[in-house]
Amino acid sequence: MTDPASRVPGTARDGRLSYAVFQLARAHRAHASAMLREMNLHPGQELLLMQLFDRDGQTQSELLDSVGLDHSTVSKSLRRMQEAGLLVREPAAYDRRVMIVHLTEKGRAMREPIADMWRSLEEISVRDLSPGQIEAFTEAAYAIELSVRDRGRAALPNA
Repeated sequence: MTDPASRVPGTARDGRLSYAVFQLARAHRAHASAMLREMNLHPGQELLLMQLFDRDGQTQSELLDSVGLDHSTVSKSLRRMQEAGLLVREPAAYDRRVMIVHLTEKGRAMREPIADMWRSLEEISVRDLSPGQIEAFTEAAYAIELSVRDRGRAALPNA
């Protein structure tokens, strides 16, 4: 098999790490998406369900903040998930404009299949890594995420 680093396009040679992160994210997401399809879920829906497993009865805004997706994506996902019988949305008693999201029995039943999926994805992902490499990569990945998010905020007007 060809060394992945040798496939970096010339224009990305000064951004090798960023290109590797992009390729990794694409491959990881594709595999996770295939696993989710087997559970009749779309990518991102498992993230919403996991937040609700930890704390059912959140507002749509709270879910939006916790998963880091845009408003339209979360609204569309929640609508699809409600149509699939995984959750219900109802107006809050204190403000009818605020929607509270609750899992249904069918939604709660997804907890173990989703946990199993993440365990399997983890096993596949770390198969050829030592515990030290796993720890170092995890720390580096979060440091890169923070750096990119902070830099992105700094680039915005009024940030």
